Amino acid sequence: MELISGGCSFTFGNELSDDNGKSPSRKTWAYRLSQSLKFEYFCTAKGGYGNQAIARKVFEYITTKKPKNKDAFVCVMWSFLSRYDWAFPRHAVLEDTRWASVSPWDTEAKRKEVLDRISGSEPVVRDFKRRQAEYREAGVGQFADGLYRYAANQYHEAYLSWKSIVWLQNLLEKKNIPYLFTLADNSLFWDKKTQICDTDRLLRALYNEINFDNWEYFGPMQMGFNQWATLNNYPRATTHPLDTAHEDALQLLHDKAKRITVKWRDKNKKEQKND
Repeated sequence: MELISGGCSFTFGNELSDDNGKSPSRKTWAYRLSQSLKFEYFCTAKGGYGNQAIARKVFEYITTKKPKNKDAFVCVMWSFLSRYDWAFPRHAVLEDTRWASVSPWDTEAKRKEVLDRISGSEPVVRDFKRRQAEYREAGVGQFADGLYRYAANQYHEAYLSWKSIVWLQNLLEKKNIPYLFTLADNSLFWDKKTQICDTDRLLRALYNEINFDNWEYFGPMQMGFNQWATLNNYPRATTHPLDTAHEDALQLLHDKAKRITVKWRDKNKKEQKND
């Protein structure tokens, strides 16, 4: 069986002890989970991905790249609301010459604030400056300036994120692929102490389409991994928890993952027997 992970830098493993900037880390919660379950591992995550991109990359893998006749278990750590996934006119620096994950960090207005925040790590500063230069060349930076100045807002971001979650959830259930969802930060569903789904009937209806039976949290109010690591004072790099947080996160996720896969196998065996 193959564990397919989806997510952003918290799943790819940015700033962990084996981070080389190119290959997914083998110190992450997701890789550790694959090893504890004795599954093969494939990572679709990447630093900076938002929820639309996370769903897109998992969808792409399971529909066009996953080896045939190999059972899969999908584990996704959903990211922050404020990131967008956009298909641009083709350019060499874009993902598959088409896609860009856009965040507030890509705007000129945030440049000084971000540089101040990451100033303690020269590799992170270097990568940030390179990304900004490439995005300006491709026109993504200018797009981000306008998007976050005039259009971006929590309501639309929640709508897009939850729609992506429901889309991937329904696809996995249709294809009989077991899955476990978790999250980096509960701002995916909460605005401080208020649930975003209470904004209006449309968001409530969309929220109700999410199958929360297959979710695991890190504390009350749908606490996310990054919040949990911060509250428990795990060592951090510039913007990410380090290895020990991922190691301990495995202990919180393993039992739920095991139950989901065992239930899926038992169900399949029963259906095959009835056939």
